[in-house]
Amino acid sequence: MQNKQYSVKVFETTISNEQKFMDFFDNNYTLFKDHLIVIQGELSQTIQDYLEEKNLKYLENVVLPKGRTRKALEEELNAEKVSAAVSQQIVETELERLSTQLQNNLTVLDEMIRSGRELNIEGDLLLLNRVNSGATIITSGNLIITKVVEGSIRCHGNFMMLTASPKANIVFHDVEVDNTLLEDRLNRVELKNNEIIITPVLKKEINWAL
Repeated sequence: MQNKQYSVKVFETTISNEQKFMDFFDNNYTLFKDHLIVIQGELSQTIQDYLEEKNLKYLENVVLPKGRTRKALEEELNAEKVSAAVSQQIVETELERLSTQLQNNLTVLDEMIRSGRELNIEGDLLLLNRVNSGATIITSGNLIITKVVEGSIRCHGNFMMLTASPKANIVFHDVEVDNTLLEDRLNRVELKNNEIIITPVLKKEINWAL
């Protein structure tokens, strides 16, 4: 896929008088010939013919997104940075806490689990990478995955911690977990009193999966 990004000058207008409209562009053609003309209201055949004759590029009755000031963009970026830093700190704290529970023959991997690969782990697994679609991880113990899961997970430990994409297939203690409860956020999935409990790490809410 090839992409290009353009900075376009836009002139928006409403036609109340066709002749005045054409006179205006006749007198200011040099100024507006490289603009995109956005016309609100009814566009007659006469105006369409005129615009095409002048080779003016135009759109009819569209609402274009408004640009933001440099200050507004900077404020938004700073807010996102602060939010990301706070979220990262929470995640690291949670990972550190849960990592202390990984004591059953712990395996630590920092590699992408690619499509077609099946990884069988006896004991606990801490994976510091992603699981691609078409890959499978099976653990007899607990599981923490720090990046997104698009493949299949089979976990038989007391808990797992992961973020799943819509492509993922997550099975915990032979029960398939509803993927909508795991999307777009880091989740802790635990088995307590024969119930599977899903807790988003960055939210104080609990979802009951079984």
